[in-house]
Amino acid sequence: MTKRSVYLDHSATTPTDPRVVEAMLPYFTDYYGNASSVHQSGRKAERAIENARETISEVLNCKPKEIIFTSGGSESDNLALRGTALAIRAAEGRDQLLTTPVEHSAVGRTIQQLVDYMGFQHIVLPVDSYGAVRGEDFADALTDRTAIASVMYVNNEVGTMMPIPLLADQARERNVLFHTDAVQAAGQLNLDVQALGVDMMSLSAHKFYGPKGVGALYVRDGIDLVPSQSGGSHESGRRAGTLNTPGIVGMAKALELANQEREVRVAHYTRMRDLLIEGVLTKVPDAHLTGHPEDRLPSHASFVFDEVDGNRLLIHLDMKGVAASSASACKTGNPEPSGVLLAMGYDPTLALSSLRTTVGKDTTEEDISYAVDVIADSVEKLRMLNRALS
Repeated sequence: MTKRSVYLDHSATTPTDPRVVEAMLPYFTDYYGNASSVHQSGRKAERAIENARETISEVLNCKPKEIIFTSGGSESDNLALRGTALAIRAAEGRDQLLTTPVEHSAVGRTIQQLVDYMGFQHIVLPVDSYGAVRGEDFADALTDRTAIASVMYVNNEVGTMMPIPLLADQARERNVLFHTDAVQAAGQLNLDVQALGVDMMSLSAHKFYGPKGVGALYVRDGIDLVPSQSGGSHESGRRAGTLNTPGIVGMAKALELANQEREVRVAHYTRMRDLLIEGVLTKVPDAHLTGHPEDRLPSHASFVFDEVDGNRLLIHLDMKGVAASSASACKTGNPEPSGVLLAMGYDPTLALSSLRTTVGKDTTEEDISYAVDVIADSVEKLRMLNRALS
């Protein structure tokens, strides 16, 4: 088996599309003015930013003024949750936050900070064995004290898609703001905020072939929020800081391309993903697909394996040129099982064996074939080693 380089970690980040880089380049060198400046150079930067805002709003089917530019998905989540929680409590006295145990840490830790330091209450919804929220559980958890509900569009670890329109509709009936982290969904799933029914939605450019360090937060017109970052009056006073003109231009271009090419890309993702899933489940004994078998992100395939340590598996794959990721976190030599998999009912030992593989628009059948062989060979060797040591 000739070694090759196969990148299967597109949920972590994607390469910046050359067409996006080309769109960004003039704003590093030719049109470098501060968008807040009144002179000609500043006005050109401002025009580029507002054009980008218009482009993104068209994809999201919202007003341009409902888009706030940020440094990425994590900041968007922070601003959405902390900003509206503080505003709603001050205006209405509601102090309850509703989430799931499978949210990204940018949501989970922000809410934990609101609980620990700011006196908010937190309700954590259960998820089923696929990692999805049941509509009836969500509806039952809403109370007159609930200020915000935050449920991710797609789970980043297992790829399961959530019933966002249903949940958002239930929240609206109880006058509860609904936020979704759509970082993994962008570029693959529908982002029409009117169809989804969401009040706030977080995006990050580098997940759909845009640059790192730039994101956006959709906030429905009329929603008040307290800025997480104070300073100047940028973004209508909602997010202080000099705007990242090249990054914003790049994000808009990347989202525009992803939207235009979505049908072709999704068909390719789905075919590569299904080949990967079929190959691993066929060639690796005691391999188990995690997440929903059908209602999952087109690019996403995740597994657990009996008698395998996920972090050791990643090292073996990397040595053979295959880049992937694991849901378990290894801190100071002490591996911790994935909280997402534990919430889904997996045994802690099995939860330590997770592997996440995510295909991209340039992934080939040859890449998949090679990766499957490497995964199968690596799992077999790790199991033999474990048995020899036990």
